[in-house]
Amino acid sequence: MCGIVGAVANRPVDKLLIDGLKKLEYRGYDSAGIAIIDAKQQLQRLRVVGKVRELDNALLTNPLMGHTGIAHTRWATHGAPSEHNAHPFISNDEFALVHNGIIENHAHLRNSLLNDGYQFHSETDTEVIVHLIHSHFVKSKDLRQAVRATINQLEGAYALGIISKHDPKRLIVVRQGSPLVIGRGRGENFVASDPLALLSVTQQFIYLEDNDLAEITLDSVSIYDQNLKEVKREEHELPLNLDSIERGEYRHYMQKEIMEQPEAIASCLEGRLNKGQVLSAIFGHKTEAIFPAVEHVQLIACGTSYHAALVARYWFEALAGIPCSVEVASEFRYRDVAQSKNSLFVTLSQSGETADTLAALRLAKKMGYLSTLAICNVSSSSMVREADLHFLTRAGLEIGVASTKAFVTQLTALFLLALLLRRARHKDTALEKELLEQLQHLPTLIKDVLHQDSKIAEWAKSFTNKNHAIFIGRGALYPIALEGALKLKEISYIHAEGYPSGELKHGPLALVDTNMPVISTVPSDNMLEKSLSNLQEVRARGGQLFILTDQGDLQNQPAFSDAHIIRMPKTHPLLNPILYTIPLQMLAYHVAVLKGTDVDQPRNLAKSVTVE
Repeated sequence: MCGIVGAVANRPVDKLLIDGLKKLEYRGYDSAGIAIIDAKQQLQRLRVVGKVRELDNALLTNPLMGHTGIAHTRWATHGAPSEHNAHPFISNDEFALVHNGIIENHAHLRNSLLNDGYQFHSETDTEVIVHLIHSHFVKSKDLRQAVRATINQLEGAYALGIISKHDPKRLIVVRQGSPLVIGRGRGENFVASDPLALLSVTQQFIYLEDNDLAEITLDSVSIYDQNLKEVKREEHELPLNLDSIERGEYRHYMQKEIMEQPEAIASCLEGRLNKGQVLSAIFGHKTEAIFPAVEHVQLIACGTSYHAALVARYWFEALAGIPCSVEVASEFRYRDVAQSKNSLFVTLSQSGETADTLAALRLAKKMGYLSTLAICNVSSSSMVREADLHFLTRAGLEIGVASTKAFVTQLTALFLLALLLRRARHKDTALEKELLEQLQHLPTLIKDVLHQDSKIAEWAKSFTNKNHAIFIGRGALYPIALEGALKLKEISYIHAEGYPSGELKHGPLALVDTNMPVISTVPSDNMLEKSLSNLQEVRARGGQLFILTDQGDLQNQPAFSDAHIIRMPKTHPLLNPILYTIPLQMLAYHVAVLKGTDVDQPRNLAKSVTVE
């Protein structure tokens, strides 16, 4: 959730570090700080509460000049947002440290350090780490040994960056359960929690693995395992264009990413279909041996990805006839699981570093599932590296905290998976060909929906004075109601809930009155008449109806003459979840803009949840 940037260079690093932090702002944070070793080999530090621009402004009056440094953006876990709780932390003016993650045994370690005479100036779990390093260095006089001895005492997840005046041209980093990447330069090297932070200085990256400890100097990178034995990690090139992280003509990243969804789906499909069939190798070369043996699918995810999994359950069971279970990762990993026979374990994550989902994957591998599959947007992520099989969604860079194009490409990937599992069981390709034709046409239909942006912006005006909203849908559109509600609450801070339409009489109808907006998805499927009956129930209680439908004459029916209706294009009923999610994203966006919230960085949320 937090951001780390570090550098060792032959040039001043203050601007490099600030530039890196700015590129990590999408992750969410409440304070920022920087520490640099100056020309006199002394540690200098500056911290602020608020945005990186405030840290940048503070550096104008309090410049920190040096060639080795670390910087950080913090999202509060222990201790309220304040300068004394902001990173970096310093011990005895000798060591400075930044940390992403949570140290679970910090209270015990703090008490031990207090007994040894160390003074604490924050309420954080992080400060214990830097004091532990100092205490071990006093004994060993070896920085690498002191860091390794320290992390042997830590319980939890962490990525660490450490600098010391005793070794002013060296940066030490450690990864355990929280992502960290090294950027290779010429006569300079870098570290960050996300390679995006370093794209202005390098495109060559080394992704650290759990238990790795790395020493970074001007011209070398040395990586050690938990036994301090030197190991090699593969170097990767990340050929991203810096233009891809600019908003361009758009007011917000979220708006840009909503508009990019037709291209994202087309990219997800490119090279993966041939002559009306899904290419079997797109999930990995072992799929032809594994998929015919699958008797059950277990889907694991968090947040928006969880809603994609809920949709996919309908597809797996309807298309492939395979039972499917869906569970939130944080629940799955902490309960006794009755494992199904020959079950394919599928994890969904935009970043591939979601802490609970990654932990569930590791648990599944120990439990001996038939196989594990990661559906992810980041090729270098831990989840992709550790799963038996993987599928890259190719959504492109997603900066906005509220996921949009990552969600629709996850749905696209899951639909392809359902078709492959169907073929492995039934050998029938006629329906597959029909559905793929419709799927390939979906980007065009989404463009048609995007052209209704002004109508949805008009809808949004009805929500600016609302405190609550209800979303309803039937079948595979019920999870889309959940997703629509999540989007609205994430970025507009309006309390919203999603329900199956058939559940209205089991509680939610009690909330419906003239002040309650009810947003409903009503496609022409086999549940149309029942969905219309649900809308009548809302109308009878005075609820404000907002309807997405492909029914052309609904507006002409007296029962719905006063409803807000947007006409949707027709597609195959199985693909409606992908299509109908688009206007709900647009609605949430426009409501948030009218309410003046921080659309791309909503309060209390972060893009990549890398700790529990």
